[in-house]
Amino acid sequence: MDNILYTSQKKYLEKFLRNDDPLITEMEIFANKNKIPILKKDSAKFLEVITLIQKPKFVLELGTAIAYSSIRIARNLGKKSLVYTIEKSKDNIALAKENIKKSKLENKIKLIFGNAVEVMPKLDQKFDLIFLDADKLDYKKLFDLSLPLLRKRGVIFVDNLLWHGFAASSNVPKQQKTSTKIIREFNEMFTSQQNLKTTILPIGDGIGLGIKI
Repeated sequence: MDNILYTSQKKYLEKFLRNDDPLITEMEIFANKNKIPILKKDSAKFLEVITLIQKPKFVLELGTAIAYSSIRIARNLGKKSLVYTIEKSKDNIALAKENIKKSKLENKIKLIFGNAVEVMPKLDQKFDLIFLDADKLDYKKLFDLSLPLLRKRGVIFVDNLLWHGFAASSNVPKQQKTSTKIIREFNEMFTSQQNLKTTILPIGDGIGLGIKI
């Protein structure tokens, strides 16, 4: 159960996801071949649009992976804007550094090695946009740590809230039951926040969007 939309709808919408960027294509192929989770193409496009609308000066990304999203965000930022991105995998950090170098965006992406749960309390920067796409076991902790770092009217963008469709399914495979339970509980918590205006959108694998009020 991988698709949220019907196959015909998905194929139709995919026609509009044009990409003429060789580096982005290279990263998508690499991630697919090596089974490294990255943001789905339609979600990435949506994130770019949100970035352009929000015009953030400072962005925080939780879960760099190979820097696919970091690069897509950075390319849509103003001259003096910066992306802080946190990754705890040494292997991913090496790949991310290589891709950031290829993108020539080293001056716009601040790559931080470490566990975001430990790094975030040490940050003294406030953010206009926070993108959460890390280990699902840490989602609640990372969300709680994000709110104090998010400026008023700032946006939080959360991936995987439909969890391959399982969050809304009554037939969840045994190996997905724990992660599905975590996502369902997160969704209930996310949509009941008093200091956020939130929604969950059926884009990609389900995008949670919140604005701090």
